[in-house]
Amino acid sequence: MKCIFGEAQNAHAPVRYMRYGRIGEIPETPERVTRLLDGVSRAGLEIAAPRAFPLQHLAAVHSQRYLDFLEHGHAQWMKVPEAYPEMMPSIRPLERPAGYPDNILGRAGWHIMDFSSAITAETWESVRTSAFSALTAAELVLNGEHAAYALCRPPGHHAYPERAGGFCYLNNAAIVAQHLRQKHARVAILDIDVHHGNGTQEIFYARPDVLTVSIHGDPAHYYPFFYGYGEQRGSGDGEGFNLNLPVLVKSKDDVWQQALGTALQRVADFAPGALVLALGLDAHEADPLAGGAVTTEGFTQMARMIAGLKLPTVITQEGGYLTPQLGGNLAAFLSGFQQR
Repeated sequence: MKCIFGEAQNAHAPVRYMRYGRIGEIPETPERVTRLLDGVSRAGLEIAAPRAFPLQHLAAVHSQRYLDFLEHGHAQWMKVPEAYPEMMPSIRPLERPAGYPDNILGRAGWHIMDFSSAITAETWESVRTSAFSALTAAELVLNGEHAAYALCRPPGHHAYPERAGGFCYLNNAAIVAQHLRQKHARVAILDIDVHHGNGTQEIFYARPDVLTVSIHGDPAHYYPFFYGYGEQRGSGDGEGFNLNLPVLVKSKDDVWQQALGTALQRVADFAPGALVLALGLDAHEADPLAGGAVTTEGFTQMARMIAGLKLPTVITQEGGYLTPQLGGNLAAFLSGFQQR
């Protein structure tokens, strides 16, 4: 298995983040990459650089005005004399209908969902390269590799068609799933990040060709709070093709593995041609976001279970924050997956 990563992904490095009313240091930092790459090395993966792709691959999932905002919005923001170097919204549209504004503060509110997704001068290059890493991994799988790992940083599963949120700007897992559809009539996304992949759910909610399955901390008590409930099953033609499996916050290995068994059975019943695995390591017992209690060995066991599907698989990195165990958790998962 190869790991795909581009150095430009580390240029994005905002420092501000609001939680419980406090502005503090953001946990989604370039240091995550250092620790994850250590895990890649320990698992014995070869590291390769991503190649560039036409932006139409991103536009297959995201609106053009959102892509334009990500690329050019910060430069427009910095033309405002009192603007802080990190673009962050202070007003958002809540009711519909709502008009799309010209003012950059209004557009920031339209396109940025929360206070964890500031945009800097370097954000566009980083998030584009992160998506290119995911697409390069997808190309490897389309061309016959059984699996590939994309070290996506920034992550992606909270990103909507035209909204950033939860440290996410471009939805890498969704971009990969859409790309895999050029060969496969059905694609499944399995998300095991401790947070629900609300952006991924929204993108495919009315579609029967992409099954979305997520195991995550119960949103009644955990971010993203409004999405990820069991009754959210899809709409229209997509009804029944979205499966949420919330577990109690701070659940241990046995609970996660039981939910994973249910998830894998649903994927097997769907019979996809390929799998996208949105890999969060933030369900670990030591993760600072405190949503799970999974052990390092638990990640090994879950990896073996997922590998048992024997599907062509693209793994996209989602969460997992700064602990001494982060690299070891990734190594445990990748090694377990390769032991199928």
